[in-house]
Amino acid sequence: MDDPRASALLKRYTTLQSQRSHWESHWQEIGDYICPRKADITKKRSGGAKRTELLFDGTAIHAAELMSASLHGMLTNAATPWFDLRYENNELNGDDEAKEWLEGATDVMYQHLARSNFQEQIHELYSDLVTFGTAVMFIENDENDGFRFSTRHIAECFVSENEQGRVDTVFRKYKTTARAAVQQFGKAKVTQRIEKLETDDPYAEIELLHIVMPREDRDRRKKNTRNKPFASLHIDPDEKAVLGESGYDEFPYCVPRFLKASFEIGYGRSPAMTALPDTKMVNKMSEVVIRAAQLQIHPPLMVPDDGFMLPVRTTPGGLNFYRSGTRDRIEPLNIGANNPLGEVQLEQRRTAIRAAFYVDQLILGQGPQMTATEVIQRTEEKMRLLGPVLGRLQAELLQPLIGRCFAILARQKAFAAAPAMLSEGNIDIEYVSPLAKAQRTGDVQGILQMIEFLMPLMQLDQGVADYLDTDGLAKHIIKITGTPAVVVRGDGEVAGIRANRAQAMQAEAEMAAAQQMAGAAGAAAPALRAVDETELGQQIVEGVA
Repeated sequence: MDDPRASALLKRYTTLQSQRSHWESHWQEIGDYICPRKADITKKRSGGAKRTELLFDGTAIHAAELMSASLHGMLTNAATPWFDLRYENNELNGDDEAKEWLEGATDVMYQHLARSNFQEQIHELYSDLVTFGTAVMFIENDENDGFRFSTRHIAECFVSENEQGRVDTVFRKYKTTARAAVQQFGKAKVTQRIEKLETDDPYAEIELLHIVMPREDRDRRKKNTRNKPFASLHIDPDEKAVLGESGYDEFPYCVPRFLKASFEIGYGRSPAMTALPDTKMVNKMSEVVIRAAQLQIHPPLMVPDDGFMLPVRTTPGGLNFYRSGTRDRIEPLNIGANNPLGEVQLEQRRTAIRAAFYVDQLILGQGPQMTATEVIQRTEEKMRLLGPVLGRLQAELLQPLIGRCFAILARQKAFAAAPAMLSEGNIDIEYVSPLAKAQRTGDVQGILQMIEFLMPLMQLDQGVADYLDTDGLAKHIIKITGTPAVVVRGDGEVAGIRANRAQAMQAEAEMAAAQQMAGAAGAAAPALRAVDETELGQQIVEGVA
């Protein structure tokens, strides 16, 4: 008998299938021409099968790989910090103990990310993002490494958005073996079909459906897995049965979109979609140019009908016999091919493809007269052009990813005990990747220019310095540059240093005053002695008289 809940969920799945069907042919073309290793959307190929039968030019493939690798290096590079944690309460950000605890928690997160499979999976996510426009990464708990990442193929996933335009529902159809299904859910939970298959052919593949969506009917007072904010259900779609149910405290998927139209629900658009017409044209033109070059190198021949002994041999060193006494010759047919013109048109299309994948922004062309300062400025300008991309990726990828990882480690008690003052402190994320820093470099340049302009005025009038809040200026520069807390003193420590300095200056001033009084007293002593002696002599004279 069918499970009514499974039937209702499968009806939703059918709706999501219908909504996604309009994208699938587009994704398949992108896979065929730009990402052949993932070209399994509507076509199904066996493992190891050839996937490049339509390709005559690899410009788009290389440009897409370059862009995905560049995004990885600029946003989530393992060799440099790419995020910091800070408090929403600025008073906590000024406290040394609170900041040091948060920096310690950040270090723990970096350690677990380095031990996990994050780097390999995030690169796959960027590859999906720049080609299909939508990428799906699953983040789950792992007892050994803290968490485990898995970038899912877009062909498996069907998504839906909430009222804020963020993906909060993922239906994923995946394949597994009957043996693995029994191990995961237990014999008591699987259907009779799976149980029989596990006995007869344990390595046979079956298709299951994993659903993660907001749980609408949960009891907030209960803390068990069936009352968590997000429901997780595994369904056998053939038998319409629920195999397992649990839940998540946070949405376990990150579903970033590269670009997204407001009237399109769920899925995004990509640079590959922009470059697809030029990519198809380049492949067709390359095929034609290759054929033209082949005709020029090995042209068709004009052979007299009865002057030569057939067959005509065109191999190197081949001998052809013709009737003696005749002037018949084998001559090439001039086809009038113009290969330079074809190459010029090809290069124009290739340039357009590279522009669609931001190759000009990702690779800096260095001129012979370019100074180091100019190189830095041009690099920052080029990276600022990627600002819109960074904004969407921060909102749909980095923020949910960091929040999910932090929550998993907090539940595993991987962090040190937090100070008591942090009970009411909410934590915010600050991005310090090279791309994020490039977006903020203009603030630092503006501050330096302001100081440069004010210095001559300060020499004319010292009162100009009163307009500068040096404490606020220092804090702002520390925040923009992402300076670590271990090399910066907190507000409490700075206040203590200033209090000690004031006490030392006061003690020094008191000592100087005492020394001045003592010096004055020492200078007055001879005069006082002279006065005393004069008065004593006068008294003696008066006494004798």
